[in-house]
Amino acid sequence: MSGTLPLHSTLAARALDERATHALGDDPYVLMQRAGQAAWQHLLLHWPEAQRIVVVCGPGSNGGDGYVLAWHAHRAGRRVEVVHLPAHVPGNAVAQRACTDYVAAGGHVTLFDGALPKGDIVIDALFGIGLSRAPDADVQAVIDAVNTQVAPVFALDVPSGVDADRGSVPGTAVVATRTLQFIVRHAGLHTGDALEYTGVLALDDLGLPADTHDGVQAQASLLQQDALARWLLPRRRNTHKGESGHVLCIGGDEGSGGAIALCTEAALRTGAGLVSVATRAGHVAALLSRRPEAMVRAAESTSDLVPMLARSHVVAIGPGLGLHDWGRALFQHAVRSEKPLVLDADALNLLADTPQSLEDAILTPHPGEAARLLGCTTADVQRDRFGAAAAIAQRHASVVVLKGAGTIVAAPDQMPRVIDAGNPGMAVGGMGDVLTGVIAALRAQGLSAFDAASAGALLHALAGDAAAWDGERGLLPGDLFPHIRRLANP
Repeated sequence: MSGTLPLHSTLAARALDERATHALGDDPYVLMQRAGQAAWQHLLLHWPEAQRIVVVCGPGSNGGDGYVLAWHAHRAGRRVEVVHLPAHVPGNAVAQRACTDYVAAGGHVTLFDGALPKGDIVIDALFGIGLSRAPDADVQAVIDAVNTQVAPVFALDVPSGVDADRGSVPGTAVVATRTLQFIVRHAGLHTGDALEYTGVLALDDLGLPADTHDGVQAQASLLQQDALARWLLPRRRNTHKGESGHVLCIGGDEGSGGAIALCTEAALRTGAGLVSVATRAGHVAALLSRRPEAMVRAAESTSDLVPMLARSHVVAIGPGLGLHDWGRALFQHAVRSEKPLVLDADALNLLADTPQSLEDAILTPHPGEAARLLGCTTADVQRDRFGAAAAIAQRHASVVVLKGAGTIVAAPDQMPRVIDAGNPGMAVGGMGDVLTGVIAALRAQGLSAFDAASAGALLHALAGDAAAWDGERGLLPGDLFPHIRRLANP
């Protein structure tokens, strides 16, 4: 499907390695040769002038891939130095064969003595997918040596020390300039801490037959810009505003009117036909002045909210809502309305106080809010973002947008989706309020909860990237609006 790429678990990657080995005549060395040669070709493409090549090899198959790359580089006349820890002699027959072939061709191998030889490039062939725990002291010393030298770093399959399933870094990890994945894209490399370590990601399928993947389930899918066109279809020529839905935005306790204003404008810019706002009386004039297209009314009590809920199709609640009696009352009334909901900010904190199943709702927590919903720490959430998103979705029977680097969209009985867009400049107050409005508008325009959350998170992140062309630092939520409108019309 256009704009969607499969992401796999390490279990699936190993299963595909076995299939590929069988397809190549049941000789695992053939697959290792293909991986090493692909890595060598990738090196030539991106660092053609590199003459001094340092290859840091581990004891397993990832190290074997490194020996094959070293063999190619040596045969090409480059100055190659393979380095490994004393305990990291090849630990299986296939890696040993790769090492033997490299040495037989005149290749040089040295033991790590606390420092790496100087090179024009350093190859990380330590562990690949083979390490999901914190490295021991000896391995940490090697990784630190890789990270402190000045040459670019090329990681084979996975930067060593990164958990390829969860995207976390339990201890120390190699900081790569580029990472070349083999056969499959690893789910964990596209979210969370992993994004600090992978550098530019690429994939080589090693020329395997297309049917090698048949029957192997992906762990998640990666959404890219082209995916928007499947959800944001051109409107009918003879359309009217009612067909684009009516969003009610609830929030903006005293002193927090800006949050609900951002949510409101986002809903309008994403194409909602009608947008109403229920807020404190003191914010009405300012909101109407900012956005006269919105229908802004004071909701000082739940009785003021009743007719507004009745007219709406989708409710976006949370931005600036607060945790006082006013916000709590409106939250409880909105939840009881049985309208499709998009919950953010204080609405999520109120939900954490009163856990309940919410049918047809979309929750948009950042990691801190996710931790409150799960009763754990933010570090726990970041340690396994896929697991945290799935747990929230199951607990509340809702769609979940776990925000952050590599935003994850999860729902019960759905394959998770990872957003392949966004940038650090978006880490500023108010960005989540905009996302809430974007998602609510798409839900009002007829998308299912899961698709509205997915399309909204992707649209929001892409708009953030477009706005960041002028620089990430100082990027404001309002800077996204012109780009949201443009990108919402693919």
